[in-house]
Amino acid sequence: MGGIGLIGRIDVGAAALRARLEVLTRQVSDGRKGPGYGDIAPEARRAIDLRADMARREAWQGTISRTLARTEVTQNALGRMADIATQFYQEAIRLDGTNTSRISAVAAQARAALEEFANLMNERHAGEYMFGGSDSANPPIPDPAGIASSGMAADIAAAVAGLGGGNAAAVGAATLAAASSDAAGTTPFSAFLSDPAQGLAEARRGVPAAEGERVAYGLFANRNAAAASDGETTGSWARDILRGLATLAAMDPSQAALGTDFTDLMATVRDGLRSAIDAIGVERGALGAIEQRLETTARRHEEVSIALAIQLAGIEEVDMAETLSRLQATQTQLEASYRAISMVSGLTLTQFLR
Repeated sequence: MGGIGLIGRIDVGAAALRARLEVLTRQVSDGRKGPGYGDIAPEARRAIDLRADMARREAWQGTISRTLARTEVTQNALGRMADIATQFYQEAIRLDGTNTSRISAVAAQARAALEEFANLMNERHAGEYMFGGSDSANPPIPDPAGIASSGMAADIAAAVAGLGGGNAAAVGAATLAAASSDAAGTTPFSAFLSDPAQGLAEARRGVPAAEGERVAYGLFANRNAAAASDGETTGSWARDILRGLATLAAMDPSQAALGTDFTDLMATVRDGLRSAIDAIGVERGALGAIEQRLETTARRHEEVSIALAIQLAGIEEVDMAETLSRLQATQTQLEASYRAISMVSGLTLTQFLR
């Protein structure tokens, strides 16, 4: 009976060793202290907080990454818009009223550039229009292919057609009014962007970059964001470019004979395009600063997340070297228990395990 009682006690100890061996084997396999928060008490609450903080930072990094992809597309579009404005600024310098064939060529090029510029205003990324404000699902210029015959372009063409008799200033004012208008039937921009209660009044599109930090990055097709236009301007660099292109597109070779009226109108075109070029430069620079800020913030989130992950690992993960050592010691103890049972019962270990 004493032998049986001793075997029972040894077997109970062996069962405890087997349970410990199972836990240690799993820990060596996955590196974690356990599958539940009870396995890491009393630091379970801290682990939950660390995971939540890491999840927030991962979400912020994701939104920043998507925003930087949008700003890259926007920067590329702005670069091409600046190229168009620069090209026709230079053409307006060359149009001195002595080369009628050049006037015809520039007018044709300006009509094509109007459509290209309108399509750039409708630039998209991942299905979202970059210059549409919060109305990112709809184009800011609904009919880019027909912009040369839009109400704005028609009003400018009518004003240019009446050039002569010392009225260059009045023609310039008329083109300015047409390009500045938000009236339906005149403006080429969407109803949303032209509505004083919607697109004309809303804040720039922004991205949550950190706790309590929202970074504005959006641009609008029909008004400036960071830039302030100066000089002969509508107050919007995009409108100024459309105005300049529509004016050049409406020029007729016969108007070269108008002398001062022609050169004065070209000076007005140059002033507007020059203002637009400067304003686009400001917008690109400001957007670049926003990109740098977002990149810095994303790096900070990444660095903090690494530090948090190290802290979390200290709570949830085992010391692998120590665990392997304990595993080997437990295996040795378990084997010794089996041998003891075998000796007491008169059985071999192999027979005991059958």
